[in-house]
Amino acid sequence: MKPMVLLLAGMLNNDKVWQPLATALAAQADVRIVHFSEQDSMSAMAAHAWQALADLPAHQPLALAGFSMGGYVLAQMLAEPRRAVQAVALVDSAIRPETEASRINRLKTVQAIEGDFPALVEQVARWSTHPSRHADASFMAELKAMLLEVGPETAVRQTRAIASRPNHQALMAGLRIPVEIVCGRQDKVTPPELSQEAAAQMTTAQLHWLDDTGHMSPLEQTPALTQILLGWLARIEPH
Repeated sequence: MKPMVLLLAGMLNNDKVWQPLATALAAQADVRIVHFSEQDSMSAMAAHAWQALADLPAHQPLALAGFSMGGYVLAQMLAEPRRAVQAVALVDSAIRPETEASRINRLKTVQAIEGDFPALVEQVARWSTHPSRHADASFMAELKAMLLEVGPETAVRQTRAIASRPNHQALMAGLRIPVEIVCGRQDKVTPPELSQEAAAQMTTAQLHWLDDTGHMSPLEQTPALTQILLGWLARIEPH
């Protein structure tokens, strides 16, 4: 039986952030995407993600992949388990908890979101992508359209949820299932040292770098990320 791969979207993302990769993985796995437009806490996001798997057969292997904020949701799912998980992947994410300084910065972001959201989207689109992408008008237009579609109200909820997320670093470090950690070398949102730190703490982790890539790895480097995740799925032991 093919494994089920649940792809967890990040902040200011909808299903479009994972859709190209989901299509590429479809021959090797059953794939579902979950995004978080209404939830205002990590626990609520985790419950929403688990609900998307309510009809999953008990014997079907389950793999979770979280992009950015989706990695925090993944950790919350493991903290509030509803069934066994056979593999996890963190893409441009982290297991380090929030600090008081980072919480303050996130709440400052709320003010920017509520002030001039279209202007913020312009900044986010450029900050989160490799400079080589900026001249690709079609790519940048599609990225900004997704961010605008998610909207400021959702962005505020997500930012507050991240700022108040529980510390699951010890839980993640204790995992003994296949773990894949992937990060763009030029990621400014969740910088490479956060992925290095996670890989150093997670004994079953394999760390992969994507060159000439910013934060938006699922869209910037779909083919390369697909190959990494196919290797990850091959590490799942028979259920």
